[in-house]
Amino acid sequence: MSSTVAYSAEDGVADDRTAKARIRDAAIDCFAENGIDGTTARKIATSAGVSPGLVIHHFGSMDGLRSECDRYVAATIRDYKHDAISAGPSIDVLAALRGANAGPVMAYLAAVLVDDSPIVADLVDELVADAEGYLAYGVETGVVKPSANPHGRAAVLFLWSLGALVLHRHVRRILGVDLTNPDIGADPAIAAYAGPAYEIMGGGVLNEAFAAQLQGVFAELAATDDQPTSSHPQRTQPETAPTSKEDA
Repeated sequence: MSSTVAYSAEDGVADDRTAKARIRDAAIDCFAENGIDGTTARKIATSAGVSPGLVIHHFGSMDGLRSECDRYVAATIRDYKHDAISAGPSIDVLAALRGANAGPVMAYLAAVLVDDSPIVADLVDELVADAEGYLAYGVETGVVKPSANPHGRAAVLFLWSLGALVLHRHVRRILGVDLTNPDIGADPAIAAYAGPAYEIMGGGVLNEAFAAQLQGVFAELAATDDQPTSSHPQRTQPETAPTSKEDA
């Protein structure tokens, strides 16, 4: 099969992506703009400049296409985080944000995370695992503090971040910053969100003594929860009250 070269309708610049890559990128755009229910193979095909049949040919189904989009989005986030942490304490945060070039990745996540499906569960699991990996790398490079529970910390931090994306309209309403903006790194409004976020993650909210006290309480609770099931008191079903004199 001979390959074709597509051209951008806006600037006439040659697009050397494969048809499969164009379909994937068009699908991310469409999901980000229209959501899952509002996106069809025909809409994606029109955006990519291919036939609807070619969408199914390359990905097998819409679920297959979404899985490919998820892998690409996860890899994009992973690469950005890894590059940022690799710079160590000397990182230029604003330059890293401006150079992220994430495109519609955040808008895509905001649109698909509300779907309670196995595909989304797989995506979230992958993102949390990636977060644990680059936070561990951050400990090595000296930009992240060690944690007594690396997996739990990665899960909570990333789930909080994903929650902010799902609530991005409220973030924009309250703080005036659009977390789904493809050029968010160049938008001064990002300071309204990132400033408090780094205050929480950096300095913390609680004083050290109280934080240590709480950590002790929850460490003890976690240890109790880890005990064998047989050590937990057995719960009994309440007795049924008699309903008549004969029953009594």
